[in-house]
Amino acid sequence: MTDLVTDYPALARPDAFTQRGLGWVPWLAPVAEDALSDLQRDALIEPARAGMPYFRLLARDPAALKARTLTDLDIFANTSSGIGRAERELAAAATSRRNGCVFCASVHAAAATRESGREDDVQRLLDAGTDTDLGDERWNAIVAVSVALTDTPLGLGPDDIARLRAADLDDDDIVDILGAASFFHWANRLMLSLGEPEVPTRQRGAS
Repeated sequence: MTDLVTDYPALARPDAFTQRGLGWVPWLAPVAEDALSDLQRDALIEPARAGMPYFRLLARDPAALKARTLTDLDIFANTSSGIGRAERELAAAATSRRNGCVFCASVHAAAATRESGREDDVQRLLDAGTDTDLGDERWNAIVAVSVALTDTPLGLGPDDIARLRAADLDDDDIVDILGAASFFHWANRLMLSLGEPEVPTRQRGAS
């Protein structure tokens, strides 16, 4: 298996949480794009993911990758009911910030900004951490519950849910927030154990 291990001695690692796009490099070699089997390509769900090392690495177990991706898309892309996309992305960003997953935080913080227009509030979450005041109780409650679930899942209790209800979230909204936070409570650990983020060449040296 040593031929599958990768090393990046000159990797440009990010030195802070950011909303700017980051790259990600795996510590184990992913399947080469031109070597993906039909089963592995089917497991990607979206063909464009064949160009992403993370998903090609997970494609070594296509059944697990397919289940993971369908779950991800159902939580974040299915907005026919429940809470809006911005709040789902906020929950994922807060969880990733708490767990120290710089790559996931960048993706979902940027999405929260895109969906809400609240770039300054989202950046404050990244810069100051999950205890910072985001300016309204709805967002503060979503972050607090996401963090509570991340820190000690079994410690999430009635008071946490009551805070969401007091912020005018209904049952469908709450299920979506808990789904987004719990998915990334798991997904952060997967990504953190398989590789690390890098600053793309085009950003190096930029202000």
